[in-house]
Amino acid sequence: MKMLKAIAVSAGLVTSGGAFAESADYVLNTASTGGTYHPVGTAISTLSKIKLLPKQKFSLTAVNSAGSGANVQALSAGTADFAILQGLFGSYAVTGTGPVSEPQANLRSITMLWQNVEQFVVPTEKATTGTVEDLIALKGTPVGMGKQNSGTIGSNTVLLSGLGLDVSSDFTLIHAGYGPTADALANGQAFAAGIPSGPPTGAITKLLASNEGEFTILDVTADQAAAMDGGRNLWVPYTIAAGTYPGQAEDVNTIAQPNFLAVNADVDEDHVYMLTKTMYENLPFLQAIHPATKAMMIESAMAGLPAPLHPGAARYYTEVGLEIPANLIAK
Repeated sequence: MKMLKAIAVSAGLVTSGGAFAESADYVLNTASTGGTYHPVGTAISTLSKIKLLPKQKFSLTAVNSAGSGANVQALSAGTADFAILQGLFGSYAVTGTGPVSEPQANLRSITMLWQNVEQFVVPTEKATTGTVEDLIALKGTPVGMGKQNSGTIGSNTVLLSGLGLDVSSDFTLIHAGYGPTADALANGQAFAAGIPSGPPTGAITKLLASNEGEFTILDVTADQAAAMDGGRNLWVPYTIAAGTYPGQAEDVNTIAQPNFLAVNADVDEDHVYMLTKTMYENLPFLQAIHPATKAMMIESAMAGLPAPLHPGAARYYTEVGLEIPANLIAK
């Protein structure tokens, strides 16, 4: 287990088994600062330092990363203890498929956080149909589809393959985080961007506010959604309500996949229990920091989780009367 700081057992936190648990500052991997992972991770980190550190003697520190792909690697290497992951990459990690070469037996789930909403942005003058079909006409141009080894480029690659597009060969890729990608759009250096996140996404808000009417978030039709999901049953319809972004007069009909909080199996059970309990008992705090967390509710905490629950999280859910699905019980 990799921690920024491990303090001796003198803190006196008693575990359920009567032993003393270490005090710790755990590493929580997020993603780039322009999206939703980092501010939500920072909210969780801040909550832990206010509510858990004084008495329970542990906390989380949110750090930037290249996103879900890098986070899976960090959990496996032990350089992160917790991470926010796309559902797609959680599935890859558990099954050892896609870019993950072998199953990651260390991976455990804590809770679903919010849906990762697919937001494909193009200059308005390029939005001929107003749907993702417009991306096909942009073959051969520079586009921003995420940093190398990020969950963003991973999911964009999967989704666009459903439209018959090969991201690596059909476009000139700009490997950057959300903020620099939006800047590239604004500067005419990119002609499309795939920015999956929890609306409102800071980078898109800034782009649309500074360039009124010049950029459009594309719709995804039902047929396009089915093709992009490719039978995975991972992506579902999602509506970005009018007014979510500056100048957005109409709803945007797109698709979304789940994001979840992951943890290494060897993290202390009592710590994971207390973190899970504290998050759900302080949802207004999290929601005040980033509106994406308004999607969090105890009733859907386990919805769509791709990895077994950590025993600490399972203990809390059982305590509040939820039934743990068989596929989420760690073997």
